[in-house]
Amino acid sequence: MKILLLFLGWCVLLVLCWPVALLSIVVLPVLWLLLIPFRLVGLVVHAVFALLKAILFLPARLLGGGNGT
Repeated sequence: MKILLLFLGWCVLLVLCWPVALLSIVVLPVLWLLLIPFRLVGLVVHAVFALLKAILFLPARLLGGGNGT
């Protein structure tokens, strides 16, 4: 459903202002490719914080404190 609404929005943009619609077809994939390293950095930072949380809460989990979440 989301893709259909996106396509319909692009069609409306094509009718109203075709240069912007064509520019979006060219620029958005390039922008997506340029943002991939930032997504990878965010994933790594999230994983590091999850590892630190698991290490810090390991003694409490071993001693049976809390419900493990």
